[in-house]
Amino acid sequence: MDKYSSVISPDSPQIVRGHNESSLKTRRKICLEESEKTLLGRWQDLGQTIGREFPKVISACNITSTHPAVFVLMGIPGLEHLHNWISIPFCSAYTLALLGNCTLLFIIQADAALHEPMYFFLAMLAAIDLVLSSTTLPKMLAIFWFRDREISFYGCLVQMFFLHSFSIMESAVLLAMAFDRYVAICKPLHYTMVLTGPLITKIGMAAVARAVTLTTPLPFLLKRFHYCRGPMIAHCYCDHMAVVRLACGDTRFNNIYGIAVAMFIVVLDLLFVILSYIFILRAVLQLASQEARYKAFGTCVSHIGAILAFYTPVVISSVMHRVARRAAPHVHILFANFYLLFPPMINPIIYGIRTKQIHERVLGLFPRKDA
Repeated sequence: MDKYSSVISPDSPQIVRGHNESSLKTRRKICLEESEKTLLGRWQDLGQTIGREFPKVISACNITSTHPAVFVLMGIPGLEHLHNWISIPFCSAYTLALLGNCTLLFIIQADAALHEPMYFFLAMLAAIDLVLSSTTLPKMLAIFWFRDREISFYGCLVQMFFLHSFSIMESAVLLAMAFDRYVAICKPLHYTMVLTGPLITKIGMAAVARAVTLTTPLPFLLKRFHYCRGPMIAHCYCDHMAVVRLACGDTRFNNIYGIAVAMFIVVLDLLFVILSYIFILRAVLQLASQEARYKAFGTCVSHIGAILAFYTPVVISSVMHRVARRAAPHVHILFANFYLLFPPMINPIIYGIRTKQIHERVLGLFPRKDA
């Protein structure tokens, strides 16, 4: 017992506790080191993963926010072999539109006797027709003659903006001309007091403001899309719906907005034009003599011709899209081109033949040979 008395002593539990505490500290230190190594390894793996995946994410973002550098206008699909022949009536119509509308503008500007509301509105119509035809026809002829089908993305948006905005302006000017005829026939004594220079200016500015306001959203709506269906536009020019068909993603708002604007312009403007002519017809029928009726209504014939030239192709094209959906694409495209070609070409002819003052001044431009 004496031999082990020194080992088993009151102090021996303290020795055991000290040993246990030192081993626990050692284990804790080892665990902390292992945890640090594990965390460090995981952070390194995470860093490597981020390094690999981040460029891919950035690339994907760039893809969804980009657009093609150029679009390719196909012209009239299905009739490519006839492009040279089709270009003949297109070029003829464009030439007539340029000559006719420039002649109208020159005559109205040069002759002080024509500085009246009716002719100011006619000058607006001629200027709009010049811009409308020049926005699309030169590029069409380049497609037909030189196979120059490419158009830059922003060039396409600019063409679209001018095309749709000036179409809306033309509708507004035709409505203003209907109001001019209404005042001239129904309230002839107040004509000069109602249609003053400032009012005509305000009407012109309102037509421009309405067109710009309704058309400006279109380029921005198209710019946000990614075009995954290729750059080929099955048309002769950058029509809004033709470009939308190439876009990926949800295009419902573009479709609804485009249809809503078209219906708003056609229905509203045409409704007011029809109302104006109902009042005009009622006023004409109340005139005493048949000669007076003929003369009063004769002043409206040119305007009615311009209205029919503008709205008839629109209505026919709209009906064709709904009734003849299975028709060949070139049928719809030809009707759309007819809508752009016909009014600028025919309006100067209508007003040149039917309006006596313009007819006389046009003839006066050509020297007469003495008999």
